[in-house]
Amino acid sequence: MAAAFFDIAAELLGERTDMDRLAARGTLRLALKEAGLDVQNLTVPQLRAVFEKLMPKELEARGVSDATATCKAVMDDIASAASTVDLEDSNSPDEIFKRLGGN
Repeated sequence: MAAAFFDIAAELLGERTDMDRLAARGTLRLALKEAGLDVQNLTVPQLRAVFEKLMPKELEARGVSDATATCKAVMDDIASAASTVDLEDSNSPDEIFKRLGGN
């Protein structure tokens, strides 16, 4: 599921900027690396922090106008998409154990 958040964020970033797929993914990977985060363990709150604190600077360096608004728009889209991803991942090991434990 964590990698899905990365994929969604990179795709939305590409849609909201003039960056191609490779540039959007690379820019996001650089910001995650700067934050010390791993794509495989990425959570939505971590992604939100990266988009609030690091991505505006990364986007400005790449000539994206109004980088802060772009980051906010991407995070709004991710928040909507996160609920869909969570539903699709209802058979993850964590979800299964939660159901077995009565949580």
